[in-house]
Amino acid sequence: MKLANPAPLGLFGFALTTWILSLINSGLIPGGSMGVVLALAFAFGGTAQFFAGLMEMVKGNTFGFVAFCSYGAFWWSFALLIQFFVGGIPGPAAGAALGWYLVVWGVFSCVLLVASFALNRVLQLIFIAIVPTFFLLAGGFLFANPTLTVIGGYGGLITAAFAFYLGAADVINEVYGRTVLPIGAKA
Repeated sequence: MKLANPAPLGLFGFALTTWILSLINSGLIPGGSMGVVLALAFAFGGTAQFFAGLMEMVKGNTFGFVAFCSYGAFWWSFALLIQFFVGGIPGPAAGAALGWYLVVWGVFSCVLLVASFALNRVLQLIFIAIVPTFFLLAGGFLFANPTLTVIGGYGGLITAAFAFYLGAADVINEVYGRTVLPIGAKA
């Protein structure tokens, strides 16, 4: 029995949620739009991506399992943090808490970046883009520097675009049975 490739589901969940949040972080849409991000984070970025990770486990793909389950949990925790907890953290402590939250996700992403060097080139680009994005956003909160947040927002848009492309390539290439959208050979 052939199992479906769960990676596109995870990649699209990640890409769409990251894109909308990054539009806010970059200042391209107002921060009052956060409800859209939270809905995506719970339903698609969180849940669909986590399920994609579980399906990667079934296929024996440790990288896909760890990446999709972790970033799915990231989106759940992000939505819970924004919806229920950040408002209860007083003043500068909220910025510090969010900043360190993003730092640890940046460090985690560094591990996956190193692992991605054995995989396809587009996947590498996703992690090459997400690592500085997390650290820029972290700096924006830790140092109360909106310019870093805006730059991080643009980094998130680049990250989301790469993830969307890889998800599209996985689906389109499989359906056509040939490479329509190249992803770069494995290292």
